[in-house]
Amino acid sequence: MFQHRALRNVSDDVPIHVSMDRTLRVKVIDACGMTCTFCHNEGTPVSADNHPRWPERFTPTGPSGRTSLYVATNGARFTSAPVIPDEAFRAALTQLRDALDFDEVHLTGGEPTLHPKLPQIVALARQAGYSASVTSNGENGVRSLPGCADAGLRHVNFSIFGTTPDELTQVQSTRFQSTRFRVRALATRKIEALEDSIRVAVALGIGVRANVVIPDHTHVQRVHRLLEKYSPRLSVRILTSLADGDASLDAVDLLLAELGAVPQEIRLIAGTSGFRIAYRLPSGRQLVVKHIRSLRLPDTCADCRFNNSVDCQEGYYGVRLYRDPDGTFHVGVCIQRMDLCLPVEEFVGSDACAEIRKMREQDLHDLTA
Repeated sequence: MFQHRALRNVSDDVPIHVSMDRTLRVKVIDACGMTCTFCHNEGTPVSADNHPRWPERFTPTGPSGRTSLYVATNGARFTSAPVIPDEAFRAALTQLRDALDFDEVHLTGGEPTLHPKLPQIVALARQAGYSASVTSNGENGVRSLPGCADAGLRHVNFSIFGTTPDELTQVQSTRFQSTRFRVRALATRKIEALEDSIRVAVALGIGVRANVVIPDHTHVQRVHRLLEKYSPRLSVRILTSLADGDASLDAVDLLLAELGAVPQEIRLIAGTSGFRIAYRLPSGRQLVVKHIRSLRLPDTCADCRFNNSVDCQEGYYGVRLYRDPDGTFHVGVCIQRMDLCLPVEEFVGSDACAEIRKMREQDLHDLTA
C-alpha cells in the first residue's frame, strides 16, 4: 500500500476496493456564476478575463473576480470555448475512447448547467458509448437537468459551498464579496437555486452526490450544518483543497474526529491520483473523503519542475478534453502543466498516450499485488 497521512488511522482490516480509471473529463463551458477562491478552472484561464489576450499575458484573476489557480505558472496556451455537440466532438470522444478504453465522461466547467446544449452533449456522449455525469453548483439545474435526465445523465455531483449566505461568502473572492455577494438576497438566491436543483435531480431519479471542499478548520462547521440540513439520500463527499495543503488535511481530520467517523472501505482507482475513504457515522450515514496520492507519469513527469512533494499538488489525475475558440480539441494530462496539452489527433498517437496506457496497467498490478 502507498503511504498517505489519511491512512494512518485506518486499520489493516478495512477492506480495499481497486478499480481502473476509465473516465474522461470534458470541460464543456468556462462561464460560472461563482468566484470560489480555490478554483483551478480545469487549468485554463478564465475566458471572460483573458479574451483576446495573448498566452504570455494570461492572468489568473481579473475583473470577473474568478480565479484559475495555476494559470500564472502552468504555461496555458489557449482559453476554453464552449463545446458544441457536433461531429467534431463525436470524433474526439471516439478517438479517445478507442485509444484509452474510456467508458465515462465527466462534464465540468465553469458551470456545465449554464451550457444551453448540455442535454445534447449528454446525448452525444451516450451515443459514443459513454456513461455521463456532471459536476454542478446548481445555479441553473432546474432548467437544465430535466433534459439531461431524458438524454441519459447518470450522476450529478453538486458542489456545495455554503448552507447559509455567510458561509457562501466565505469561499468567494474578496472582490466579489465587496460587490454582489454582500447583497444577502443574491447569496440566498444562489443557495435556493442549488436546493431546487437537488430536489429536481432526486425527483428525476438521477444519482445525487454533494461535493464539499474544506480549505481549513474554519469550514468544519459548514459540513456539520450540511449533514443536518440534507437528507441521507444525498451522498456527501469531502474534498481537500489543493491550494491549502496541510491546513485542509488537518481540517478533514478534525471533522472526522468530531463526527465520530469510522473507516469502512478504501477505494483505489488505478491510473489516477484520486482515492477515496468511505466512513460510517454513528447515525449510520456514510461520508466519503476524497484524497490525492502521489502518482506520476514515469516519463512525462520525471523532469518536471513541479515534481516534488510540495509543488505537485494533483499528481497525475487523468485525461481532460478542452475545446479552444478556434474549434480545436486539446487533451491535457496536468492542470499544472497545460503546456503539455496536445490536439486530439496528435495525442492519440503520442508517447504520452502510450505511457498512460502502460502506467494504468502497472498501477493496477501494484495496487492489487
